[in-house]
Amino acid sequence: MKISLVGKKAWVGGATAGIGKAIAHQLAACGAEIILVARNEKKLQKTAAELDISYQQQHRYIISDYLDHQGHIEKITGFFSQNSIDILVNNTQGPEGGNLFQKESADYQKAFDLLFQTAVETTRLALPHMQAQGFGRIINVSSMTVKEPQDNLVLSNTMRAALVSWSKSLSNAVAKDGITVNSIMTGFFDTDRLNQLMKTQAESTGSSFEEIKKQRISAIPAGRLGKPEEYGFLVAFLASEYSAFLTGTSLPLDGGIASTLF
Repeated sequence: MKISLVGKKAWVGGATAGIGKAIAHQLAACGAEIILVARNEKKLQKTAAELDISYQQQHRYIISDYLDHQGHIEKITGFFSQNSIDILVNNTQGPEGGNLFQKESADYQKAFDLLFQTAVETTRLALPHMQAQGFGRIINVSSMTVKEPQDNLVLSNTMRAALVSWSKSLSNAVAKDGITVNSIMTGFFDTDRLNQLMKTQAESTGSSFEEIKKQRISAIPAGRLGKPEEYGFLVAFLASEYSAFLTGTSLPLDGGIASTLF
């Protein structure tokens, strides 16, 4: 099976590091033209220069800070008024860790805008073109905490669960248009984001970073952290013609760590 995304335009959020960057690399390797979205222009330029151009793609980027919700929505609304995409990867940086006693109402609103409202608005802007052409792929980078919440990630648990639920409803509404909507429940991947979370956990528990990392890995049946490129492989499949009958799902990509069947 050879995945070809030649002629497709893919929007990848959080595209200059970790999972987002790996997704952008894999989609480009399959022939897609990538629109990279992140807040740091130097990192965007560097990432864009690294992407595969074997199919004469012209990769582009948008400088936007997902944490500035109103400014971000205004910026992407301007983009979609003149451009369209075929593949939408909803991915942002996550909110800061912490338990429910450490968070205030403002923290919940900020996380809602970041993880839920941004994805909803971006999807709304991308849908008309997808519906008109009878093809579209919407892929949400979510978390295994949707199924198995972690006490120290209360904001992420809550907002990602809301997005997955909304996405299921969306998948039913647009399936007839040739559009699929799927979410990936992300496990522990070797990224800067995970390292920061483990550092925060170590500081709050009095353990060392090395101890926390060892505990994480020991809980994974595969015996290791995920590699970001492995994430890109799954997204490339979900973006392709081969996944046309797969929609409305929440797929675990976690090395077997989830203890529940459904």
